[in-house]
Amino acid sequence: MAEGGAADLDTQRGEVAAQLKTQLRKGDTWYLVDSHWFKQWKKYVGFDSWDKYQMGDQIVYPGPVDNSGLLRDVLAIKEHLIDELDYILVPTEGWNKLVSWYGLMQGQEPIARKVVEQGMFVKHCKVEVYLTELKLCEDSNMDNVITRRFSKADTIDVIEKEMRKLFSIQEEKETRLWNRYMSNTFEPLNKPDSTIQDAGLYQGQVLVIEQKNEDGSWPRGSTNSSYGLPSYHPYSNSYDYSDQSRQSERSGLSGLSNLGNTCFMNSAVQCLSNIPPLTDYFLKDKYTEELNEDNPLGMKGEIAKAYAELIKQLWSGKYSYVTPRPFKTQVGRFAPQFSGYQQQDSHELLAFLLDGLHEDLNRIRKKPYIQLKDANGRPDKVVAEEAWENHIKRNDSIIVDIFHGLFKSTLVCPVCSKISVTFDPFCYLTLPLPMKKERTLEVYLVRLDPLAKPTQYKLTVPKVGYISDLCTSLSILSGVHAEKMIVTDIYNHRFHRIFATNENLSSIMERDDIYVFEVAVNRVEDMDHVVIPVHLREKYKQTGYNHTSTPLFGQPFLIAVPRTLSEDKLYNMLLLRLWYLTCECRNKNCRSCYQYWERNGEMETDEQDDESSQDQELPSENENSQSEDSVGGDNELENGVDAPQSSTKSQQIDFDKHESMEYKPQKKAFFKLNDCIELFTTKEKLGAEDPWYCPNCKQHQQATKKLDLWSLPPVLVVHLKRFSYSRYMRDKLDSLVDFPLRDLDMSEFLINPNAGPCLYDLIAVSNHYGGMGGGHYTAYAKNKDDGKWYNFDDSSVSPASEDQIVVSVLISELHEHKHSQTAALTSDEPAHGWKDGIWNFPFNQIRYNS
Repeated sequence: MAEGGAADLDTQRGEVAAQLKTQLRKGDTWYLVDSHWFKQWKKYVGFDSWDKYQMGDQIVYPGPVDNSGLLRDVLAIKEHLIDELDYILVPTEGWNKLVSWYGLMQGQEPIARKVVEQGMFVKHCKVEVYLTELKLCEDSNMDNVITRRFSKADTIDVIEKEMRKLFSIQEEKETRLWNRYMSNTFEPLNKPDSTIQDAGLYQGQVLVIEQKNEDGSWPRGSTNSSYGLPSYHPYSNSYDYSDQSRQSERSGLSGLSNLGNTCFMNSAVQCLSNIPPLTDYFLKDKYTEELNEDNPLGMKGEIAKAYAELIKQLWSGKYSYVTPRPFKTQVGRFAPQFSGYQQQDSHELLAFLLDGLHEDLNRIRKKPYIQLKDANGRPDKVVAEEAWENHIKRNDSIIVDIFHGLFKSTLVCPVCSKISVTFDPFCYLTLPLPMKKERTLEVYLVRLDPLAKPTQYKLTVPKVGYISDLCTSLSILSGVHAEKMIVTDIYNHRFHRIFATNENLSSIMERDDIYVFEVAVNRVEDMDHVVIPVHLREKYKQTGYNHTSTPLFGQPFLIAVPRTLSEDKLYNMLLLRLWYLTCECRNKNCRSCYQYWERNGEMETDEQDDESSQDQELPSENENSQSEDSVGGDNELENGVDAPQSSTKSQQIDFDKHESMEYKPQKKAFFKLNDCIELFTTKEKLGAEDPWYCPNCKQHQQATKKLDLWSLPPVLVVHLKRFSYSRYMRDKLDSLVDFPLRDLDMSEFLINPNAGPCLYDLIAVSNHYGGMGGGHYTAYAKNKDDGKWYNFDDSSVSPASEDQIVVSVLISELHEHKHSQTAALTSDEPAHGWKDGIWNFPFNQIRYNS
């Protein structure tokens, strides 16, 4: 057993590793652990085979489990936290072990979450990190609203019991619950065994508890009354509508209520709703003739029916807004990732919806087996026609008619030069954005001068760069030589990480506290000195106190000393560095005080052993070093510096701000849509993790790959890849992409020699405001009946101008084609009779206002 009663490190490592492999089971409880604390624990126990150099080192002892970085307040966690990046999920047994070994930070409660099962036909277990927040009130006093959070697995009965307790309702009193909607419509919740998910309750839903009158009647009368709902069916079997007297003047101008972070869905649906041939197909009930309820790849026709019902309500012209609970419920049944109430990506919803509608409406009842062939030198026209014919033998629907086009894919083996050409159908283009070449980082520079406050800088560094680039950038602003800088990540009063100069900048996350220390020596060339990390901890009088669990305080620092320095001289050097902790002067920048300590300062140690005052050579840097650039690593000094308890009170780190902190970001990078398409069609080399099997070489090779556009469909969906991901970072690319409102010419990108003019006009836009994991979606769309633009912001719909569309924050667009397309695969006209169909073009784009 290790000190303090904890299991030895090997045991801890093995037991937690086993726990992390636990399978999710419905009803189990898992716990959130801050990833910062967990990474510190991994260092301490040597969890990763490549990171054992600090195993058992007291300096990296993690202390009590600390989830403060996850908490918004005592009762709630921060919004938009990301699994594996911000927190780690640990099952109950693993959590209990960690707490038994290390304890839990004082004043914190465990963040426990249930495993819920999502989906009806496609079952999927998921830890419900974000609970559903409900607003609770009494029928007799609806102004007194109490907010509580519940799991989607909680039943209506659980909610009712909680409400009875909150409002002190006597046991003998009979009660019942109601949904209350924004327009003062009410829906009874009369199935106590139904879960929140089954009942379709959403984030921010208002629930009303009603007590039975003494005479046996109910204040709201019979539950058969629908109280404002046009047609009532319990639990999400019907749509809810506004009961406002003002009705939409035209079809297609109804909003969609936000059910709790469902703006992404509303935006995508409003864009699809304004594609005339698709909407007409559903409004005229043509879909009923083509429903394929037996397709094993489909959704039993449920997605198509739910979408059709929603479109009919949006285009009825009767309602100012519709609440799309039935549609969302059906989507969640077949795609569990959309069943909750967390913000999602609108394009992912759009992709699922297009695929689901296609399979539900596939005209092919029995798909034949088709063996794919390579081109083998045959003409492109022949291979393209063959590929399309094979595609429609298995896939033939309104979605194929409107949305499907054809790629040409060319692969070349780097070894034998084998060329493989295939033609593949697509439903949308995913275009890369030219990457941002730079990013900004905020760091603190700690100078050698103990009297100088740390200074905060905002640096511009290469997005794909190294720690050495950070040092160079900081050197330009500060005047400190880059060779005399050491970059660290400080967490919980200790060095969480000391970076080597050749490490990638991508390993620095946005929420890391980066401190750069100026040292007196060249960190690489000077071999006569060693750089020591020094931590500060509170001093205890108890003898034999286990320092492993002694709380740290203040800001740790680095100090460069000669390798042969004696221990007593080392402590005197540390005293000079820490003079402000014991200085009686109120002015901590008083140079006369510092000069006095410099002349007379001596430090008495607690050691009474005479040997402690003898000259002792410090351990060699190479004995415990992370890397050459670590300059001594984190294990050169085993003991932290003890300070009187009085000196640890209110030790707030004071710092100055450099003028760079006032830096306003330059204008966003500006690109044309053509730049993105050209980048998409640029030849690239496949990655080592995604090789191509060469039939000639009989092995996988990193071939070169080139994609080209052969034919475009009536509705071309183009998705701009706005989000970039790495092991340490998720980022949103905010480059500006220029697009025309009219006459977008795609002809130049078609390699089909028979292709004719292909011009598009803008018809709809899906907007995203904000960054990764959050923000808000809206939509602009051009009404097919009056040709005017409107802004769709959840339940609100308002007129819009073209100027608004150009300068707004954008993510998705649709363009309307003005001319017939002469390059439609094997004929001059769109398939399946859409000769007079509107040609639309949606693509994703985001703009930020500075």
